[in-house]
Amino acid sequence: RSALREPAQIEVELDRHWDRLHQGLSYYKPPSSSSAEKVKEKKDVAQPLKDFGLRISKLLSLDEQQSVQLLQCYLQEDYRGTRDSLKVVLKDERQSQALLLKIADYYYEERMCLLRCVLLLLTYFQDERHPYRAEYSDCVKKLEKDLVSKYQLQFESLFKAEAPTWETHGNLMTERQVSRWFLQCLREQSLLLEIIFLYYAYFEMNPSDLLNFTKMFKEQGFGLRQTNRHLVDKSMDALVDRIGYLSALILVEGMDIDFLHKCALEDCTDQHQFSSEMDQLLLTFGDIPHHAPVLLAWVLLRHTLRPDDTSPVIRRIGNTALQLGVFKYLSTMLKGLGVSGNNCTASTAKMCVYGLLSFVITSFEEESLQSSHLIDAACEVLSAPSLAEIFWELPNMGLGMILDSAVGMFPHKIGPLLQLLTALLSNKSTVKKVYNFLDKMSFYTQVYKHKSNDIISNDDETLWRRQAPKLLYPLGTGQTNLWMPQGVLGQVMSPGEQGYVVRWEFSYSSWTLFTCEVEMLLHVVSTADVLAHCARVKPILDLVHKIISTDWTVSDCLLPLTSRIYMLLQRLTSVINPPVDVIASCVNCLSVLAARMPGKVWSSLHHTGFLPFASNPLTSMAQCISAEGMKAGNYGNLLVQIEQPRGEYAVTIAFLRLITTLVKGQLGSTQNKGLIPCVLLVLKEMLPTYHKWRYNTYGVRERIGEGVFPLLLVWRQIKLVYKLASLAPSLQSLCIYSLANTEAGQAVVNIMGVGVDTIDVVLAAQPSSCGSEGPGQMLIQTVKLAFSVTNNVIRLKPPSDTVSPLEQALTQHGGHGNNLIVVLAKYIYHKHDPALPRLAIQLLKRLATVAPMSVYACLGSDAAAIRDAFLTRLQSKTEDMRIKVMILEFLTVAVETQPGLIELFLNLEVKDGNEGSKEFLLGEWSCLHVVLDLIDSKQQGKYWCPPLLHRAGLAFLLALWQDRRDSAISVLRTKERFWENLTTPLFGTLTPPSDTTEPCVLETCAFVMKIIGLEIYYVVSGSLEQSLKDGLQKFSNARRYEYWSQYVKSLVCHVAEMEEEGICYFTEAQMLISAWRMLLILSTNHSDVMHLTEDSTKLTLFMDVLDGTKAALTTPTSAPCLRLGSMMATLLLILLKQWRRSSAPDILSPLSLILESVLQADQQLMERTKAKIFSALISVLQIQGLDGGDISQLPQLLLSVCETVKDEALALIDNMRHTSQLGDTVEDEDSMETDSPRGPQKDQRDGVCVLALHLAKELCRTDEDGEHWVSVMRKVPLLPSVLSAVELSLRMKRNLYFTEAALHLLLTLARTPQGAAAVAGAGVTQTICLPLLSVYEVSPNGTSQQSFSRKSQDLACWPGVYRLCMSLMESLLKTLRYNFINEALDFVGVHQERILQCLNAVRTVQSLACLDEADHTVGFLLQLSSFCKEWQFHLPKLLRDVQVNLCYLCQTCTHLLHSKKMLHHYLQAKNGEALPPGPLPRTQRPTQTSTKEAAGGGEREEAEQKALLAVQCSLLKILSKTLATLQHFTPDCCQILLDQSMDLAEYSTLFVLSFTTPAFDPDVAPSFGTLLATINVSLSMLSEMEKKKEPILFVLLSNTNIEMINWCLPSRSLLMFTMENCFYVLISQAVRCLKDPSILPRDKQRLKQELSSELSTLLSSLFRHFRRGSPSSPASAILPSTQSKPPTPGSKASHEGQEPFIQLVQAFVRLVQR
Repeated sequence: RSALREPAQIEVELDRHWDRLHQGLSYYKPPSSSSAEKVKEKKDVAQPLKDFGLRISKLLSLDEQQSVQLLQCYLQEDYRGTRDSLKVVLKDERQSQALLLKIADYYYEERMCLLRCVLLLLTYFQDERHPYRAEYSDCVKKLEKDLVSKYQLQFESLFKAEAPTWETHGNLMTERQVSRWFLQCLREQSLLLEIIFLYYAYFEMNPSDLLNFTKMFKEQGFGLRQTNRHLVDKSMDALVDRIGYLSALILVEGMDIDFLHKCALEDCTDQHQFSSEMDQLLLTFGDIPHHAPVLLAWVLLRHTLRPDDTSPVIRRIGNTALQLGVFKYLSTMLKGLGVSGNNCTASTAKMCVYGLLSFVITSFEEESLQSSHLIDAACEVLSAPSLAEIFWELPNMGLGMILDSAVGMFPHKIGPLLQLLTALLSNKSTVKKVYNFLDKMSFYTQVYKHKSNDIISNDDETLWRRQAPKLLYPLGTGQTNLWMPQGVLGQVMSPGEQGYVVRWEFSYSSWTLFTCEVEMLLHVVSTADVLAHCARVKPILDLVHKIISTDWTVSDCLLPLTSRIYMLLQRLTSVINPPVDVIASCVNCLSVLAARMPGKVWSSLHHTGFLPFASNPLTSMAQCISAEGMKAGNYGNLLVQIEQPRGEYAVTIAFLRLITTLVKGQLGSTQNKGLIPCVLLVLKEMLPTYHKWRYNTYGVRERIGEGVFPLLLVWRQIKLVYKLASLAPSLQSLCIYSLANTEAGQAVVNIMGVGVDTIDVVLAAQPSSCGSEGPGQMLIQTVKLAFSVTNNVIRLKPPSDTVSPLEQALTQHGGHGNNLIVVLAKYIYHKHDPALPRLAIQLLKRLATVAPMSVYACLGSDAAAIRDAFLTRLQSKTEDMRIKVMILEFLTVAVETQPGLIELFLNLEVKDGNEGSKEFLLGEWSCLHVVLDLIDSKQQGKYWCPPLLHRAGLAFLLALWQDRRDSAISVLRTKERFWENLTTPLFGTLTPPSDTTEPCVLETCAFVMKIIGLEIYYVVSGSLEQSLKDGLQKFSNARRYEYWSQYVKSLVCHVAEMEEEGICYFTEAQMLISAWRMLLILSTNHSDVMHLTEDSTKLTLFMDVLDGTKAALTTPTSAPCLRLGSMMATLLLILLKQWRRSSAPDILSPLSLILESVLQADQQLMERTKAKIFSALISVLQIQGLDGGDISQLPQLLLSVCETVKDEALALIDNMRHTSQLGDTVEDEDSMETDSPRGPQKDQRDGVCVLALHLAKELCRTDEDGEHWVSVMRKVPLLPSVLSAVELSLRMKRNLYFTEAALHLLLTLARTPQGAAAVAGAGVTQTICLPLLSVYEVSPNGTSQQSFSRKSQDLACWPGVYRLCMSLMESLLKTLRYNFINEALDFVGVHQERILQCLNAVRTVQSLACLDEADHTVGFLLQLSSFCKEWQFHLPKLLRDVQVNLCYLCQTCTHLLHSKKMLHHYLQAKNGEALPPGPLPRTQRPTQTSTKEAAGGGEREEAEQKALLAVQCSLLKILSKTLATLQHFTPDCCQILLDQSMDLAEYSTLFVLSFTTPAFDPDVAPSFGTLLATINVSLSMLSEMEKKKEPILFVLLSNTNIEMINWCLPSRSLLMFTMENCFYVLISQAVRCLKDPSILPRDKQRLKQELSSELSTLLSSLFRHFRRGSPSSPASAILPSTQSKPPTPGSKASHEGQEPFIQLVQAFVRLVQR
């Protein structure tokens, strides 16, 4: 019970207090004036407490100083209020009186405990099996001297003490208190005598002491002549009897009968002393029953020591003893002294009486003793196991003679022998002896009224002889029977009034005889002889029961008997007045049999009609609960008709034991169904009402309670597997349902609501000294079982919306503080059995978790007091560890679910008392004091802080951190040495993982890691406590990262190796791995704080994680291991992405191994893991792609991945077809597709399928020349399955992520000739061309803005898919050229509306997504424009539309680029928000409040600036591509300048003859002014760049993503390229106009003039620009140049150092000026 477990601790305690034990009750002194003075002088005790101490002193007549001390102890141990309430109580007269009486009770209990300690020492100081025997023995040696004389004096003073009165002890000493005082006086007397008796059992008593004791006990009348005997009431009789019993035993023990017996045997009687004074004294005895054993012992003593002396005196004393009923008295005494066999006093008394009886029987004739009571007494004595063994060693001595005489009367009197033998069964060896003894009987005693004819006798009628063989039982032929053979001799005993008693001599087996007796009972069951026969059969059944419960192996030999029990049960229960005791014996036997063979017992019992049964088959829970069609069986009738009216319940107790055993036996489902009626009888008829039944003897009600409860408890452990076909509810769910929803649950609640006070009262009323059994213990056991049952019902109850009656009863707020929560919490005050408060707290913990209520509110005004009691037990160093752990677990749960309660326990006070301040201090009653003590590194390993408790303390701290209890955390953080103590476990060295690993140590380390992790995560690195930073530095310096990494790896490997057997600490291991994972993930972002910066360390840790992942995923098959592997894979992936710079060795080979085993494992489990491994492989390939290098695993990886992609794509197709058949065509990505043929086939960004496609893409990219993927794709039909899935997805507009990933893969393949050929050959156009229509809607007026999303272009969206398709077409056309032209034209034809709409939309929507689509569209058109002739032939109208739209697009872009302010305004106004959300960092989203806007104005402007630049860059790209495309639609410059016979009709005019700067208006047609403006804009942008001396877009580098930077970078070259193309188109179009005969000469002249002046101006600007130096055009790099272009402008070719295109322009100007 206590935390003191080490012998050394016990020794120190005994050394410290042995003197108090030695003084006994005299330790408590009477009041004295000197003591009162000392109390007054004491400075450290408050005045009210001193005054109250003096009141205590008067009431209890106890020394004043001890009174104050008693008060202080009481307040600390047992007071149930707070300090503040104490002040009120002391001032209030009524309350202080009640407190006085409670302290009186406490004082009495203290006195008793002092004596019990001595009793405990005497009990065990010679017991070799006791762990502290040596320490006890040393202490007893110190006590031994004058212990008895002191205790004897105390005993005398107690029985002579005058009763207190109100005059002497104050007006509180009412009659009731006097009675209470006297009860205490009797209890103390009984305990003192018990100690003296035990003492003399070990040490010898002097004759003088014996004489003194005899005189004292005579004077006291063996407890009957108390000074205050007028105060004895009925309830005290048991105590008075106990005093008498112990007095008699002390005297018998003092006469030392054993030694006398020994002397008599060895004939040296002179060694034993004989006192004549004692003789005279004893001659006066004989008036009270307690004298009987003393007189009997004295008779023996006298008879042995003075054999020739006055036999009349001996006879007289002996007769007196017999008249007092000495043997009956002895058996009553032994029963009264202790029910249980392990009660030391009782067993010592049995030893003492055994010696007495043995000697009596040896010394006197049995006839002269009262034989029936003698046998009872002998049975009581022999029930002590050790004595039964001693008996069998010498079966012919002493008590063996009783056995002989019992055999002499067998089987005429069957009872005495069987009663003795039943008592002699103590262990397996004695069972064999008893069995054999009965198997070989040699005498058969019969009684004859008169001699029959077939017997001849000798002359004096002493010897008879049988003339013919005879059957002894009148049973039918063929049944078991006993023969008495012919010629058997029989000795005739003294013929009495019964007739002749004849003892026949022949050998037979009693077991056969017993079988015949049972058969006879079955025959006479309905006749008048039934009761006589029952009396003969009951001892047989009891003997069988005892035999098979002691040694099962004999049961086979007893089969003839046990198999007849069923029939017996059936016949006996159906008679009119059934013999209850025999039925109970039958059921008890069956219980023992059922423990070994439940199936057999159940099937045989089923046919007897004894058990309740169902008349119709059970189908539903409702039918079961209503008990419809259920019959109570013979047992039910017996209960109602016989047991309840009589108030005796032997059969019921046996029935409950039997059902419990059957349930434990885990029968099959059909038998379990049969048990349902039995269980329902208990749940419906017994449990709710058993407290209302009538009872005859005290204690039976608790026994039944005990019976009902284990039964229910066993239920939980049984998971009944019943066939799904027979939808009958299992016993477990039935039981839980009944308890939650019917009165049975209320009965359990009532039992829990008994309360701690009632239990204390019952315990106090118990007469016996050390309570191991008694009504109090019974009650405690019942309440404990009720707790366990309730806890399990709540745990296992299926979740439902309605609150069950049980939960309601548990959580309802009652008035006057009588709700159950308070009752449960108050069990903390219970001291006797530590399991009771522990289970109560466990239930509170469960309720705090599941019930929607505030525990704090339920506790009401008791809250603070209960808190103090909890903390007192938590702080005590000697308290039972498990209670402390449970209290901490309760608080840990409360942190999350019970805010009020946890505030009460944290007890934080605000510093300085100002309301506004936020600094907290720990209050005096804060649980954090205890927790800080627990984690103190100096306390570790001490007995009061075992690992389990340390773990519980850390779990509580972790809960505070997880729940962000900032007030508590802020106090803890700053505590001195807090972080140092907390991190201590991480610096220890654990034993390598094995079967002996302590689970709680793993958890401890996990909790510490989690707390540190949370602290680092939540607190800004600058404001971490210095001590924590130092701790982390130390952690890093001590190479603990490497240690823990290695340990976690070995733990994972151990779990993986042991998966077949499974390891007991799996959850703890998982916890540690998860905590370590959290630390490592944090270290990727907080490496500076965590000092994890060295690349070598990172590499070690990474490789450990990789090895762990490999171990967890490559060998095992069990789900837990695979879950661990999945956790490790996540960590692997994160580290891989974050630490990509630490170039690792070969990671691919282990990863591909892992991938292979993962692909073979259970798919449901591995879905997420596969995704993680794919993701990791993608990262590795990207890292290695940066480094370059060959990959040896490529073919194998490709094969695995392609297989996966193919399978996933096919599954996706099935899934889509399935859902479309179901009519589930909702175009919602979040639709819950629950009934798909294959479970988790949802399209996710990080789904297996999507990642596999990306991985395939990376692999193909790595394998540029296609040496591997070509062969793999021949083997695996990857493209067809992917294309089919894409087609379906596009049609149904589903699986966005999949479609996108698939297009990326196709795009990668399309970049190489063989890849492009493969993709085109697989029918990509059929897949994409038409289905793509369903992705977007074209509005009827063709100018819709809705169809262009304003989403960020980074997010996956259907427009993005459209853009990808466009890119794919562009790429295929670019690679395959003429082989793909027809497909490309088909594509343009199908999507022409969208294409034209997109080109138009740039004017109205400038979101990046829209611009991106325009960019892709123009890019595709640029490729297609190379095939003008084919286009013109197939789609002439479209070609013209495209040309017009491109010209307008050119105008739009120029205009937007020209006017920055306007563009800015557009961006703000059109997007309905300040700036496009695309490329911005998350923190600067424009949905902030105005105050923040003002604060972050600078940041905001910067963000807007960046957005503007991004849009500008996009527009520039579109412009450059547009012009490049237009270049293909206009005549070739060289050709039109040189070739006079060129057909101008082939080329239409694109620009009108106008030179005004273009307006931003769709009605104004694009003109030459547009082109000139474009050149101007480009030039001004160039010079702007020059001024800044940096690229416009380098600003973007800070916050944008890499892809965007890449397409923002080539701006300078882009501007040059734009200008070059613009000049080209301008010149070509101008010449076309000049040559066009349809244009008026006047217009031509104007064209020449305008162009001449404009171009001259432009040229001069260009020259100025080039003198400063500027790059050449990147045309060759970005776009395919046409054959007719000027010489490649890669270098400054001309002698003037000018660009070739400038020379062209100059030539043109000269031409125009002519």
